Amino acid sequence: MTDRPTIDLFDRRDGELLVGGVPAGRLAERVGTTPFFAYDRALLTARISRVRSALPADVELGYAVKANPMPAVLHHLSRLVDGFDVASATEMREALNTPMPAERVSFAGPGKTPAELAQAVAAGVVVEIESVTEAERVVAQGDRQGVTPRVALRVNPDFSVAASGMRMGGGPQQFGVDAESAPDLLRWLAGTGVDLLGLHVFAGSQNLRADLLCEAQRRTVDLAVRLAGETSLDLRYLNIGGGFGVPYFARDRPLDLTAVGDNLARLLADEVRPRFPAARVVVELGRYLVSECGVYVTRVLDRKQSRGKTFLVVDGGLHHQLAASGNFGQVIRRDYPLALANRMDPDSSETVTVVGCLCTPLDLLGADVTLPVAVPGDLVAVFHAGAYGLTASPTAFLSHPPPPEVLL
Repeated sequence: MTDRPTIDLFDRRDGELLVGGVPAGRLAERVGTTPFFAYDRALLTARISRVRSALPADVELGYAVKANPMPAVLHHLSRLVDGFDVASATEMREALNTPMPAERVSFAGPGKTPAELAQAVAAGVVVEIESVTEAERVVAQGDRQGVTPRVALRVNPDFSVAASGMRMGGGPQQFGVDAESAPDLLRWLAGTGVDLLGLHVFAGSQNLRADLLCEAQRRTVDLAVRLAGETSLDLRYLNIGGGFGVPYFARDRPLDLTAVGDNLARLLADEVRPRFPAARVVVELGRYLVSECGVYVTRVLDRKQSRGKTFLVVDGGLHHQLAASGNFGQVIRRDYPLALANRMDPDSSETVTVVGCLCTPLDLLGADVTLPVAVPGDLVAVFHAGAYGLTASPTAFLSHPPPPEVLL
């Protein structure tokens, strides 16, 4: 997979979009309804191969299940990545239903319930502790169940990463234990009998600047080395997060993945391996692995004019693709890439606004976009639908049925 625009990653035949080699129109017949999500297995495999070729050979690749927890996707990924990170008991169950071993599943996120912690301890996954309360509950569960909990401490670093879509470190955060408080909790955990594996540090997400990601990696490694030295921690696990951004919009420049990998190789050689030769160093990615491998396909229901503007009304919308509507983190709304899936090579085109079927002006998928001249029955494909699509959307809004998902 190269740094081509996302639309161009998908093949086409006779002007029709192919997903997994299947033409869009035939795929809609196969699924039996629109709208639906479709994920391309070959593109997913190629993406992971490209990431692995850029990262050092002794760095493990983890997948953040929250990006796309579809069971078929997880089964496919379980043979391609080294571990899963989950953020709920339901995600944990789906991860454990794959061939991925429990010891390669980590459970992160604030607000884990006592029941979820009990399940995680019983399953033998790595509990990434986010607070003193969680630490106490995990230790208590180990004593109650007669098992040794496997834990890592998530640290809220004393720095953040500029140009990140979401900053998840630095300053007051609901995520992790503040770096200045971490040594005391690490020492306490070490005396409880838990299997204290190491640390998880994640400073920010959706970053397209390789220089800033490299700086975050350097500071993350420095923090881990300092904490291990202050507490005599036998560092066997270091999850440095990810934050690799994908170029959703025309002006976005793709991340220089080679630069990020080269920087990480130097950090391992100079700082990590001399001190912690056996440590598992994990880069955890979600969006970066799956976003560009998926499309959301919706059918044109109506074509209407309103005071000089042409609207295409489709049978999907923000209840399935909240992010593509601009209502999931965008400060200034911009369009995800769109195409007329059944006619991608037109003789003529027009400027239209693509809207969903919901009773709200927020249900907007494409504002003044250029598409082939469309009529009811045509198929619109929304790209970048592989991550934070269905499960990140308000599917119960206005009580429309949920869309199917397929992996081809």
